[in-house]
Amino acid sequence: MKILRVIATVDPATGGPVAGMRAITPLLTKLGHQTDFLTVDDPFAGYLQSWVGQTFAMGPAKNSYAYSHRVRPWLEKNISRYDAVVIHGLWQFLGLTVRSITREKNVPYFVIPHGMLDPTLRSTYPVKHVKKWLYWQLVERRILRDARAVFFTCQEERRLARKTFPLYHCNERVIAYGAARPEGFPDNWAASWRTRCPSVAGHRYFLFLGRIHSKKGVELLLRAFGKITRTYAVSHGGTPPDLVIAGPCVDDRYLATLKTLAQAEGIGPSVHWPGMLTGEAKWGALDGAEAFVLPSFQENFGIAVVEALACGTPVLISNRVNIWNELESDNVALVEPPTQEGITRLLERWLVLSPDARNKMGEAAKASFEKRFEIGFAAHHLADQLSGLVSQRHTTTR
Repeated sequence: MKILRVIATVDPATGGPVAGMRAITPLLTKLGHQTDFLTVDDPFAGYLQSWVGQTFAMGPAKNSYAYSHRVRPWLEKNISRYDAVVIHGLWQFLGLTVRSITREKNVPYFVIPHGMLDPTLRSTYPVKHVKKWLYWQLVERRILRDARAVFFTCQEERRLARKTFPLYHCNERVIAYGAARPEGFPDNWAASWRTRCPSVAGHRYFLFLGRIHSKKGVELLLRAFGKITRTYAVSHGGTPPDLVIAGPCVDDRYLATLKTLAQAEGIGPSVHWPGMLTGEAKWGALDGAEAFVLPSFQENFGIAVVEALACGTPVLISNRVNIWNELESDNVALVEPPTQEGITRLLERWLVLSPDARNKMGEAAKASFEKRFEIGFAAHHLADQLSGLVSQRHTTTR
């Protein structure tokens, strides 16, 4: 098959969906499928030079709607060359345009919402939700309705999507999703990680790794870490683990606010901010962590969570990370709600575990990864789903 993936950007700083595409594309190629990308990136963006497939960059787009006047002419000319078009994300010009042109050219399209139908977002961003409600009525529900299928990355995402908007109707499919196994050698990972963050050398540490954004619950984590640090010597004796907050942040003021909060909590010297991690430094951070922490208010999947499992690192997550149920049942995660009490309790529960219990969670983590999230299985499953659905006859609603 020839597959066209349509997404606003392939900038790795945007997080999980891009990481997932980077991991799965070479495996789809090995299975005999060609993947191209249509984006509204700036064609001179540096990250395009190392991307995994041919990219047609129609930007730079000037707003979050991802509008570019170059997209429609390109699709009208080229879309018939593809067997399937996959739209990543919702609420953008790209989806509207793909639906319009695929209907004219009789090319099947698919949608991956990446958590954008989560009802949690209604209360988190009420003004945005009103705008989306209007767009849903006029445009987006028809995009999902007429897609050959809408792919969800876990059962919980599919369940939640049904609760957000009225007149929801689509051909739902849950696809396998995951991450690649770590590449290289642990000694090299550790060396790269020490070079990137020398201040953490010799320390135990909790690791948050991902986009630094308000929805990730980093404030909750800093306050919880401050509380357990202040009481650790009395309750446990010795020195508590440090905390590493690793990842890109596009909002400098928000990052400064977080660092100020760390100082106010009295944990400034124990919190490390190495920025975005990739390659061996990322694997070194994940492999060396005592536990991975993600206290998100809303998280569709959590690629970094799965990467932690691949390294045998247990995870401490909120119950708003949509794969929490699977991980808890595999005994690789501790789970609490994303409240101040919940995240404080999450860290405390970890600290009272025996070394044997922690080791067993680490061993189970790798097994869980191989069983559920290894990217090779995900590639085969996606290819099979696309091939089967492309061959089906399909009638859209006019």
